[in-house]
Amino acid sequence: MRRRLYFMLPDVPSARALLDELLLARIEERYMHFCAKDGTPLPNMPEANFLQKTDLVHGAESGMLVGGAIGLIGGALLVLFPPEGVRLQMIAVLVAGIVGALFGAWASGMVAAAIPNSRLRAFQAGMERGQVLLMIDVPNQRVREIENLVESRHPEARFGGMEPHIPAFP
Repeated sequence: MRRRLYFMLPDVPSARALLDELLLARIEERYMHFCAKDGTPLPNMPEANFLQKTDLVHGAESGMLVGGAIGLIGGALLVLFPPEGVRLQMIAVLVAGIVGALFGAWASGMVAAAIPNSRLRAFQAGMERGQVLLMIDVPNQRVREIENLVESRHPEARFGGMEPHIPAFP
């Protein structure tokens, strides 16, 4: 299990120096994601991807829950009050729930893909001023160690919080 830590760094050279420190601390590059104002070059630094910059994951999760619930309710109503001459089985409720969940995830995901990540809203003002956000995914047992490393070697870095869990696929 990993936790995502957020750090705001004053500029790109400071972010690059922290990247090197974390690599020496045996944190793999694939677990580090840098995010800056659009147009800011981040040379040889792993940038945050589309899933991390947008609310796609959160939107798809919400849509799946709402769509699944509506599908289950619709399927139950369809079984209880079937159309004339049609005899439906209880499997129709399950099918309607699955179809509703898939449609809800797709529809909400499409909308959320155009919205900036709500988790990054607190860091947006700093990024507009030229600061760089580092999102780093670390194992639970190394959280304190990484916080101490950043605090001791990069006092200019501001700790931005910790996410309780990391989504499985972004």
